[in-house]
Amino acid sequence: MAAAREPKKSESIEIRLSHKAKAEFMERCQHERASASEAIRSMIALSARNAPAGAALGARWRTAVAVAAGMALGAGAAAPALAHASQPSREAFAALDRNHDGVLSYIEFSAR
Repeated sequence: MAAAREPKKSESIEIRLSHKAKAEFMERCQHERASASEAIRSMIALSARNAPAGAALGARWRTAVAVAAGMALGAGAAAPALAHASQPSREAFAALDRNHDGVLSYIEFSAR
């Protein structure tokens, strides 16, 4: 029996970002070894899985957009705070950063 094929990805979404936000998002995707499309699809899927039963579709999309925007802008906002972290903060971050690359991935964060 042949395995069921995944449906074709024929739809697209166009969003407008600042150059800086796009560059930070693309750099993060490259670091995570994922394409931008894969990252956005995973955020949409995560949003749909975590939504309470019966939640409005609009709330799911707002969550997905908020996650995408937060991920795109979060790298720039977090850098200054990490640059001046106290010793206990550095130790806590080091405990979460399992591969010690200086970046906390979603997988590392969710495994805490």
